[in-house]
Amino acid sequence: MTEFQRHRRLRKTAGIRAMVKETYLHKEDLIYPIFVAEGENIRNEVKSMPGVFQFSIDRLAEEVDEVVELGIPSVILFGLPLEKDEIGSQAFHDHGIVQEGIRFIKNRHPELVVIADTCLCEYTDHGHCGVVDANEQILNDPSLDLLAKTAISQAKAGADIIAPSNMMDGFVTAIRQGLDEAGFADVPIMSYAVKYASAYYGPFREAADGAPKFGDRKTYQMDYSNRMEAIREATSDIEEGADMLIVKPALSYLDIIRDVRNNFDVPIVAYNVSGEYAMVKAAAINGWINEKETVLETLTGMKRAGADIILTYHAKDVARWLEEK
Repeated sequence: MTEFQRHRRLRKTAGIRAMVKETYLHKEDLIYPIFVAEGENIRNEVKSMPGVFQFSIDRLAEEVDEVVELGIPSVILFGLPLEKDEIGSQAFHDHGIVQEGIRFIKNRHPELVVIADTCLCEYTDHGHCGVVDANEQILNDPSLDLLAKTAISQAKAGADIIAPSNMMDGFVTAIRQGLDEAGFADVPIMSYAVKYASAYYGPFREAADGAPKFGDRKTYQMDYSNRMEAIREATSDIEEGADMLIVKPALSYLDIIRDVRNNFDVPIVAYNVSGEYAMVKAAAINGWINEKETVLETLTGMKRAGADIILTYHAKDVARWLEEK
């Protein structure tokens, strides 16, 4: 008989498979998103994202206490203000909802790493991530000053990491300079460097009440057909002072995660977005898939593609499953 390789030898038993396992998923890899809403006694489940809630500050303890108890080391905050205006002024208000959320969490759990999403879309009455002129054009440079003000106010509130998600040209430069001049040179920037204009964001726009009131975001978020553009965007952000790079979404962009991993030696974050979460949840609720095995396989795939960190709405469930294992 012709000789051939017996690869199955290393799959023979669970012990051998564990011995040769190449990629691991850990609790330390996880960032859990939290939606903080102005008001009182709010704990509203997002209909399109079962298990995900909007919390007012007075109900926030029950969420962050659970996160800490599960051993998840980091959260990222998104805000739902009561008032919106044309420049998103609540984004950079010293007592804005995210700023108050940061203070509450850092006071209650100082060891928890708190990341602040830095954008304007949740705070503008038009729903776009920058200043808009009379012709409904998103103005790049005037938006940069507001984004820097937002980052500074979040750092003042105690944010450990600033995560700008707006995709304006030069946003890392503006924020890095603003933080440095304000005395926050040690606060790192986790840049949404590679952010595609994606249909997978639908449920998030319900959760954060941030859908644009006109047009779309394709003049500033990336075309999902493009690959080399991701390297150009990431290169710019690194040169401008980014400390970590986010690729968003993750599941349909594993090739991009690998490209970014191969080209840059900073931590890479995969954002497992709302639509990816909602699809799994819907299929699991209908009994079409095994939720636990599907989620663990999916997130391990993101790690295998090159992600160091995964920002995911599945984080609490994953932490429980990992504890079981």
